[in-house]
Amino acid sequence: MSKQPNLEPEPAEVVREYGPYPGVTHVHGVTYDGSSVWVASGAAMHAISPSTGALLRTIAVPGVTGAGSAFDGRYLYQLADRVIQKLDRDSGQVVARIPAPCENVSGMAWAEGFLWIGQYREQKIHQVDPDTGQIVRSLESDRFVTGVTWVDGELWHGAPGETQSELRTELRQVDPETGAVQRRLSLIDGLVVSGLESDGDEMLYCGGGASGKLRSVRRRSRQRS
Repeated sequence: MSKQPNLEPEPAEVVREYGPYPGVTHVHGVTYDGSSVWVASGAAMHAISPSTGALLRTIAVPGVTGAGSAFDGRYLYQLADRVIQKLDRDSGQVVARIPAPCENVSGMAWAEGFLWIGQYREQKIHQVDPDTGQIVRSLESDRFVTGVTWVDGELWHGAPGETQSELRTELRQVDPETGAVQRRLSLIDGLVVSGLESDGDEMLYCGGGASGKLRSVRRRSRQRS
């Protein structure tokens, strides 16, 4: 992949901030099941109403240690140590354990029958077989990866700033075939992304790291809509 293209970042529009919530001290992963936003924190996953901000329910997920949450339309997936746990959303029961394909997992999403997994320091996004945990193919980024999501055929990931002259975290849309950057949404100084998920429409839900908060960001400006 060619390195950073000359694309000017657009200011990200943070629409709403949720939390912090009791028991949610650090957001490790974010996913959306069509009605609730789920955040992983500690040894649990918590369902939040995107309309009211209410904490709806909590299910225990032993061993949650890092970012990586997804929903395939029926099951939740959550990274726990070096294993991806597949969970029944209603009961919270673990129905399968899938080996994580790599270390430094920093985000997970479901799309097109595959898991898409970010690898933080290696600056990669992997397409992964959800049954075996095997990597099918990989995309390279020129920034660290924190959170991955798909919406309307668009692949997005969180991209933290790395130097004193590049402090702002971005949300980046990348070409799903080449990894080339197509759009850059720049968050204000101090905001981070730890987990990323789309609502299937205009909102991108972003984990707020150690703040314990969740934020919704508009994917397209009103001028683009």
